[in-house]
Amino acid sequence: MKQWLQQLCHSATPSIDECVQQLGPVIPWLNDLKKTPQDPGWHAEGNVHIHTGMVLDELYQLLVTGAAYIEGEKRQSLILAAIFHDIGKTRCTRKMIVRGHERIGSPDHEAKGRSYLAFQLMKLPLPFSVIWTVLGLVGEHQTPKMLVVQNMNQGAYIALSRRADPALLYWLERADMQGRIGEAIPLQLDYIEQYRMFCEGYGLWHQSFSIDELYRLIAHESPSAQRYLKSLVVDTMQRGTLASLKGAIAKLSRHKDEHAHLFLLCGPSGIGKSRYVARHCHDMSVISLDAIREELWGNRACQDNPELVVAMAQQKLKYYLREKHTVVWDATNLRQDYRKPLYAMARDQHALITLVIFLASETAIYSGNANRAHAVPKEIVAAQIAKYQFPRVSDVHHVIAVDGEGNILFESN
Repeated sequence: MKQWLQQLCHSATPSIDECVQQLGPVIPWLNDLKKTPQDPGWHAEGNVHIHTGMVLDELYQLLVTGAAYIEGEKRQSLILAAIFHDIGKTRCTRKMIVRGHERIGSPDHEAKGRSYLAFQLMKLPLPFSVIWTVLGLVGEHQTPKMLVVQNMNQGAYIALSRRADPALLYWLERADMQGRIGEAIPLQLDYIEQYRMFCEGYGLWHQSFSIDELYRLIAHESPSAQRYLKSLVVDTMQRGTLASLKGAIAKLSRHKDEHAHLFLLCGPSGIGKSRYVARHCHDMSVISLDAIREELWGNRACQDNPELVVAMAQQKLKYYLREKHTVVWDATNLRQDYRKPLYAMARDQHALITLVIFLASETAIYSGNANRAHAVPKEIVAAQIAKYQFPRVSDVHHVIAVDGEGNILFESN
């Protein structure tokens, strides 16, 4: 397996059948691509397995022509993203009504696929930088077209550049559109070309967003103030509400020296969140939902009255944010609707937000849970993994990815 994956960095061009043969035993949903139908109007070529094979063939052609400069781990990441890009369709595909007609669709398949792969890819002998890149490409592969169709502003492109490699997304979507038989393919390809034009115009091609002028204007500030101002200015730009750099810095400077900082942990039970807190969160205020359950019911595993537990935790969070603490929210935070209210509370208090994403293989997660002093039932862990939603990293100011041993795998600038 390791040698096969390593060959993707160089000149290997495996067929979809070979990819499923190699990866299917480790990533089980790949085995369901053949069983997953597609709408004959949008995908007349047939099922998801056939489409994915055509995408790979188109990508290999691009990799010896316009995308020939892509080598090494980026080449490996791009090929793996093509293999996995529609894996979420195996669980999202259904009949639906579109403009009064019954069609076959797969709503949110890109997000579903990324969430599934977040733990599955940790089983493969890959550098974490490749895993992170693949997750970004799979989860965002429909976004380039939507940015153009919805006439989104520069902020949306900046936000996307924090979630995925803009240039690799372009090549993936070129292959995705060329690797199908369906309606309005020339129009879809034109959207992808417009996306590239906007990325180049905004200085985002081949790189994530940065502003040299911003660094010059805040160079005299303390490291803590620089980090705060950079994070908040980029956040303001993402939202499309920036009038001028100097104006934004002046407005945000009120909180640059004294501000709260929320660390929000994200991962299922047994993945090592408490270990991370013990190792990295000294001198921080910690809000633990398990500790509140222990306080209320005398049992950390008790799931009675979850609304009360969350309400008590949120009251503590509001207090710590007002008092400008660095505070850790120690809970699973598996879904976007769990995380959003916490983001909002932190923003209301002009706080920095760091999201700590825990990633490990399912085997490691189950083992970690079994070895905890307060293990939860295996079926609860399985349910947590099933409902997990990988976070949108552009929703926060700073991101840290951590493995099951508490080691930092990735940290955003």
